[in-house]
Amino acid sequence: MIQQMEGGTAAAPVPNPLSDLSSPLTPPVTSAPPPSPYPRPSASPFISEDQFGCHCCYDVLVNPTTLNCGHSFCRHCLALWWESSRKTECPECREKWEGFPKVNILLRDAVERLFSEVVGRRRAEIQGNPKVSQSLLAFQRYGDQAARGILKTSPGRGAGGFFSGVLTALTCVAVMFLVYHWSSGDGVHDLLVSKPVSKWTPEEVLFWLEHVGAWTSLYKEPFLQENVNGRLLLMLGDEELTRAPYNIDNQAHRRAVLAELERIKELGVKPPQNLWEYKAVNAGKSLFLLYALKSSPRLTILYLYLFDYSETFLPFLHTCCPALSRTSEPMEDSLPLNHQVHPSWCQWAEFLVKYLLLPYQLIAEFAWDWLSVHYWTSRFIIVNAMLLSVLEGCVLWRFYNRAEIRSLPQKMWGHLWRMSSQGFAFALFWPVIPQFVCNCLFYWALYFNPIINIDLVVQQLMHPDTQGP
Repeated sequence: MIQQMEGGTAAAPVPNPLSDLSSPLTPPVTSAPPPSPYPRPSASPFISEDQFGCHCCYDVLVNPTTLNCGHSFCRHCLALWWESSRKTECPECREKWEGFPKVNILLRDAVERLFSEVVGRRRAEIQGNPKVSQSLLAFQRYGDQAARGILKTSPGRGAGGFFSGVLTALTCVAVMFLVYHWSSGDGVHDLLVSKPVSKWTPEEVLFWLEHVGAWTSLYKEPFLQENVNGRLLLMLGDEELTRAPYNIDNQAHRRAVLAELERIKELGVKPPQNLWEYKAVNAGKSLFLLYALKSSPRLTILYLYLFDYSETFLPFLHTCCPALSRTSEPMEDSLPLNHQVHPSWCQWAEFLVKYLLLPYQLIAEFAWDWLSVHYWTSRFIIVNAMLLSVLEGCVLWRFYNRAEIRSLPQKMWGHLWRMSSQGFAFALFWPVIPQFVCNCLFYWALYFNPIINIDLVVQQLMHPDTQGP
């Protein structure tokens, strides 16, 4: 009646559902099933794939994993990010996650109901990619280790972080001390490799004679009595060494002394006979070889064969793969070997096998031959060569385990280009680098790299599936 008084059209009366409950003829009201929490795409045309997209691959989420910060990513995207960055942090906001991320089941079921075809297609693509499968497996193994309490820190940190930190500090101090000591000191060996023979003093002549061989101690007294200096040394020949007062009757000893005399006459200075003398004469070359042999031993040895055959490659080959003596008689006198002779086919065969399979063993054998001259330095080099061999083996095992052998030629070409560009940059900037900086780099690579490689080997052996190539 009120509606009619207002002049409006009378609306249909709204039935009261509670009034029907008292009627015996009305069937009892049953509760309807609750609506599905997941709306269908046909019923919700405003829902798009972008609203459920991963911020790493920008596609529909597959096995969405929600981090502590609230961001969600595909689980395989998170595994690839973790493996490449070695960080337990969100790829978007960089907030570190706690524990091990789990799949968001509610979000996963919602996405699968909304976009079942897209999710099915992406799952098939993920299962067919061996790299993604290996990353997921490594990520899950890391989670299992974290659940058991094995991992206390992120995978990028070494197992002995405190140990490595202490050794790093001690090595830095030792390197600075060595640089200062060798940069400020003027040793006799540094003088002889740069001082003309004609200006040698009698003491320097005796120092040169001692370095010819241990057997020269038999002939030091005549040189000392005659007060032989550099000028007199250049005048000595076969006849003078045979007669008094020198009386070098042993033909092998006399030939060795004459051979060394010919060398210093040709060079005008004492030829380098150990690491420090070689570094004093060839500072840039020694630094280049030290870093190049560590990073790419095969390319560096090939470079020596092509461009430094007689001076460096032949002595290196004869030292690592010495020729077998035809006689069984022991050598009582340590006479200097002639490293300029051409190697035999047996030496070449042995060298090529080691060059292809174990290049770092060649470096270790070369250092082993100098143990009597460089006691501690040779041991550092040998240990570092062993560690580098282990690291190279781990890299090859990862390539095989991840079915990435086919990509090995491409990576080799990339490595060749990188090493070539680095060598060109070194040759370009070497003249302007201060000598003190070069000494720091040299001793750093010589004594500090083994400590770094120990930490890397520990990481590889403890977590072989969590390291990047």
